[in-house]
Amino acid sequence: MGKLPFEHALVTGGAGFIGSHLVDAIVDAGSRVTVLDNLSTGRRGNLNRSGKRITFVQGDIRDRDLVMDLSRRCQVVFHLAAVVSVPQTVEDPLASAWINEMGTLTVLEAARLNGAKRVVLSSSCAVYGDGPQLPKQEVLPPKPQSPYALQKLAGESYAALYTELYGLGTVCLRYFNVYGPRQDPASPYSGVISIFMKRAAAGETPRIHGDGRQYRDFVYVTDVVAANLLAASVEASDGKVFNIGTGRFVRIQRLWKMIQEISGCRVAPEFRPERPGDIRESVADIGYARSVLGFEPCFGFEEGLTRTYDWYRNTES
Repeated sequence: MGKLPFEHALVTGGAGFIGSHLVDAIVDAGSRVTVLDNLSTGRRGNLNRSGKRITFVQGDIRDRDLVMDLSRRCQVVFHLAAVVSVPQTVEDPLASAWINEMGTLTVLEAARLNGAKRVVLSSSCAVYGDGPQLPKQEVLPPKPQSPYALQKLAGESYAALYTELYGLGTVCLRYFNVYGPRQDPASPYSGVISIFMKRAAAGETPRIHGDGRQYRDFVYVTDVVAANLLAASVEASDGKVFNIGTGRFVRIQRLWKMIQEISGCRVAPEFRPERPGDIRESVADIGYARSVLGFEPCFGFEEGLTRTYDWYRNTES
């Protein structure tokens, strides 16, 4: 998209996988960016492309004074900082709640007090749980099955309250399964594509939790960035929640076969028990985002997968 309707944005979690791509896009469009990241999972190197064109601050979203200071004179705040590992929130729900709930509230309050125009919050399809209705529509009742999902839902509720009570523009984006370059495969809690990519590049055995028939709606990171910029630009988005996916799904077994075809790896997968809190079937209805935001995913799965593998192969080599 062309020139953005804001001069300065704060991006929390901006050194992370999605956040760094968003930062690059904002800078490329000519706007200023301040990045706040504690580097617990993000990497300073993810921001090399934007280099000296940004202001980077290493810090915590729970630091009220710091968030207040950094959000001053920012018209838009993109809030991506979070504990994003479902298993980690299952193991330690209290610590993750301090970040995912109180951190989000701190960001919203700072934006309100500083007169920001809009806050775009990164939420998750995990809020839907494992209900039988497919595809997932925003009107479905939430059914969180993990602390992570519940914490994201709490953030959405706070956002709605801040819009209704204080008039702060908020938009919540429920990401489905985001993939692409810079997604860190080193953590055991990383996305399945990043883990499969690393194992394929190394010729190692992939592990599939469950029977492999479970499926996901995989959306390329560039499309997610576009959704964030639309959410920050379209006035009609205020106070609303949108699914950000593709409307299509891929089974996990099929995913590994596709990566085998791209990489030439012939290693058979190892099957392991399902993990607590994992969702079996998930696919988005993106009609609402299409009609209100004008969101339209541009990257087909095979193209996105090939671009991602090329990045992992070059990174690992």
